[in-house]
Amino acid sequence: MQNNNSKIKIFIGFLFIFLFLSKPTLAVCPLCTVAAAGGIEVTRLLGVDDLISSIWIGGLIVSAALWFSDFLAKKKFLKPIWREVLSLSLFYLLTIPFLYWGKMIGVPNNVFLGVDKIIFGIAVGSITFSIGVFLDNFLRKINRGKVFIYYQKVILPILFLTIASLIFYIII
Repeated sequence: MQNNNSKIKIFIGFLFIFLFLSKPTLAVCPLCTVAAAGGIEVTRLLGVDDLISSIWIGGLIVSAALWFSDFLAKKKFLKPIWREVLSLSLFYLLTIPFLYWGKMIGVPNNVFLGVDKIIFGIAVGSITFSIGVFLDNFLRKINRGKVFIYYQKVILPILFLTIASLIFYIII
């Protein structure tokens, strides 16, 4: 138990270092994507369960897809909803098959509630990250386009991913 507590402390330490050293950013941005990728690496290095790591993979997929969708918007490519559908589909297709071919998905006994831990975690992470993005947009809307706190666009999605990770860490 002591080893697990120290791992959580290290993880939270990395999270706070990231939050205090980050710079202002635009929309859902490369910084969010790097933060999600950093979260994956930190959890892997700490030997955390695949379910927890894959929550961050799900967040990374959504972050990268929304960033790519913003890029397509600047190029005036497709209508807004189709840009997001294309971006999300593309990033899921660039991730999940490679995890399967790399024998990371479909491993016997690596399941949670009857679903592969990585698939389950990607779904949870995608939904959780999206909730953070929607909450940021909602808060801006009710505050006349202004943020309530600095780095709100970064903090909310990462905070939601961290909370989901901690909840599932406790459950499993």
